[in-house]
Amino acid sequence: MLESFFVKVLNLKNIPRQGWKEKLEMKDVESVADHTYLTAVMSMVFSDIQNLNTEKIVKMALLHDLAESVTGDITPDKITKEKKNKIETDAIKNILQNLPSNISQTYFEIWNEYQENCTSEAILLHEIDKLEMVFQAKSYQSQGIPDEKIIPFLQPAINNIKNKNVKEILNKFLEQ
Repeated sequence: MLESFFVKVLNLKNIPRQGWKEKLEMKDVESVADHTYLTAVMSMVFSDIQNLNTEKIVKMALLHDLAESVTGDITPDKITKEKKNKIETDAIKNILQNLPSNISQTYFEIWNEYQENCTSEAILLHEIDKLEMVFQAKSYQSQGIPDEKIIPFLQPAINNIKNKNVKEILNKFLEQ
């Protein structure tokens, strides 16, 4: 059972971030696992700075895209938000069923908390998710991807990040 769970997690290394592939027309893009790692590290640091529940936000960051190990990385323009939520909920339940029930239930609650964006940790993680996208976009820009292709990846962060600590890092990074 546990090995099935770990195989699903392992599969995230093989799931490319579709937005980069499609919109930047790149073949070799970051994987969902790459994205998850930086998101988890950023979450740990920002949570500690803000005295939130760091253990919970790190778990949330590690779980937030785990369903994509089954569904792939579905970009928002491909299906409705409701349909994406249903597909990902079914996938995460399937993945978590390979864990002991008490752990599975806890992880599902944390994953669902992120989906509902209903706690301080979830709200912060959503903003960090956008900030991580900016870091990756700027990395691709430094590799020669033109500004006009990068700007759409910056806008969600610029428009939606409200947390002062996250906004400060965003602004400093964009000034570089």
